[in-house]
Parts: sequence; C-alpha cells; structure tokens
Amino acid sequence: MAALRFGPLVFLALLAVATAAAQAPSRVRGTITAASAGGDVISVDNKVQVRLSEQTQIVFAQPIALADIKPGDFLGVTSIKAADGALTAYEVRRFPQVLNPGHRPFDGRDDQTMTNASVGSVVQATNGRELTMTYEGGAQKIVVPENASISMLVPGDRAQLVRGAPVNLTHDANRVALRIQVSPPKH
Repeated sequence: MAALRFGPLVFLALLAVATAAAQAPSRVRGTITAASAGGDVISVDNKVQVRLSEQTQIVFAQPIALADIKPGDFLGVTSIKAADGALTAYEVRRFPQVLNPGHRPFDGRDDQTMTNASVGSVVQATNGRELTMTYEGGAQKIVVPENASISMLVPGDRAQLVRGAPVNLTHDANRVALRIQVSPPKH
C-alpha cells in the first residue's frame, strides 16, 4: 500500500530532476566557422549553431603582456599537468573580479587543470616565467611559456564574433547563448 502512495511522488521527483538537467546550460568551446550578417547566429566548428539575444553577455579576451600582470591580480590559468605534477600554462586570463577561486581538473581531464587565484609572485625561471598563484587552502607554481595566450577580459560586442575567432560559450536548452567569451582570430 505504501508503494502505491509513494510511487507517484518518486516519479514526480525523478521528472523534476530530469527537467532541471535538461534546462542546465551547456558549454561549447571551439572556433566560429560562420556568423550571420547581423551577428544573431554563430556556428562553432560547423557542429553547433547558437542564437544570440539581447541578454547574451559577450566578453572579449584582450591580449596583454605577462609584464602587465602584477602580484594581487586575480587570474584564471588553464594548464597542462606533467607526469611529475609540474604545471605549464597555455591560457592565462586576468579577471576584473574574484571568480570561483581554487585549483581543479579542467574539462574532466587529469592532465589539464584550472587555477583561479591571486598572483603571489611572477619570477623568471629556467624554463620560462613562473607564476605563484594563491587561493584559500593552497598555492600552485605555474610556468608560463612564451607561446601561452595571455589576456584580460573586457566587455565585448557582436562585431568581434567573426569567422576564425575562438569562443567559449554557454547556451540554454533552446541554443540561445547566455555568455560568450571570444578571443581574437589566430593568424
């Protein structure tokens, strides 16, 4: 008898969880392969088409030099992790504010990490420049090679959504972009 009373409740709970998961934003990383003339629709890697709305937030990764980064700045650093645990950055972003501090695997891979933290120091090391990043409960030393992408995030606009531009975006279940981070096209 109890199963008959609770069965519908269990079904409704599972339906609510499935509905919430279907509505969770999806992440897409890649390169813009097509953009509509008005900037209302972009295609990423010829696989995903995303529409923009008036509420879509666009941020631009403005290139800067490592010399522009100072102790106390808050960065997001994406790194490759070597077998010995050493971290080598391939992307360094200066954020205007603290955002999700910590150190964690990136994109679900053991060989990539994301470190969102404050700069403790920048020094010249034998294999490149080295950042010491500090966050509550820890610190990481990360080598920044000459070929690493270094930028700061600034407000962007639809004119920057051009063919060849790398993007990192989130969209809703209707494929409407919520936030787009765009970088200059690589030449």
